[in-house]
Amino acid sequence: MTEEIIKTKEEEVIAKLDTFDELPDAPPKRRIKLSWVGKLSVAVVAFWLLIVVIGPYIAPFHEMDMDGDDSFLNAHSNEYGTFFLGTDYLGRDTLSRIMFGARNTIGISLLATLFAYLMGITLGILAAVKGGWIDMGISRINDAILALPTIMLGLIVIAALGSSIPILIGTAAVIYATSVFRIARALGQDIMVQDFVEAAKARGEGVWWIIKSEVLPNAAMPLATDFGLRLVFVVLFISSLSFLGLGVQPPASDWGSMVRENLQGLTYGSYAAIWPALAIATFTIAINLIVDDISAKSGGMLAKKMV
Repeated sequence: MTEEIIKTKEEEVIAKLDTFDELPDAPPKRRIKLSWVGKLSVAVVAFWLLIVVIGPYIAPFHEMDMDGDDSFLNAHSNEYGTFFLGTDYLGRDTLSRIMFGARNTIGISLLATLFAYLMGITLGILAAVKGGWIDMGISRINDAILALPTIMLGLIVIAALGSSIPILIGTAAVIYATSVFRIARALGQDIMVQDFVEAAKARGEGVWWIIKSEVLPNAAMPLATDFGLRLVFVVLFISSLSFLGLGVQPPASDWGSMVRENLQGLTYGSYAAIWPALAIATFTIAINLIVDDISAKSGGMLAKKMV
């Protein structure tokens, strides 16, 4: 009798184990899948980043060489070589100056955006986690900076401190850290009230463990997507300052100053001002398309969190 009972229980356990074979497999981890537009945009951005690294080494001429026969010439050749995109107002090769200028325009913008994220995320998460007078104080200072137009604030700072690459990077970083602070604070406050954070607090986990293990991993994707948009804004900001003559100073080249310097050539049928403008457009539009593609694949939830 006892053997029959044991055998019956064994059969029941085996039957229960067999039922697990009928359960569906766990869904695979979600990966970012880009459309063909997104992939093409990634290729464009990768191309310009490659030019930032190797552009000055493969440029046909140095950015300061005035080897053209005359100013505002379209594609032509002489004894020095071929000017594929023509020359600027001083007879310098436009293609070479675009390659050199990519390092200044994109390099300065990328560094400024990285510093903006370092400051914005640090202060935003700190305000969201701590709350109280810390949140109030940081938020009010942030609101005061946000109340000023970005170009006007940039002009004031550069007029007071002068125009140099470190000043440009620091100014852009502080200005755009305010927007990063807002999105990081909003994400942090949203995550801090989730059940898994409350469970971590109940287990006795410390504040820094919660930030490292719970808040930052869950805020990473929206912040990474917003990084692309913020980089676009910084590129346009730096280019605008250069267009006004307060950005990268001559004889160094960057795309914004190249547009300003060669505007007069449009009356002579020269494209010297068009090419750097197209460089700015292709880089910024490509980043926007990547961000839109990622946001669309995420159901638009990332776009709603953008500031």
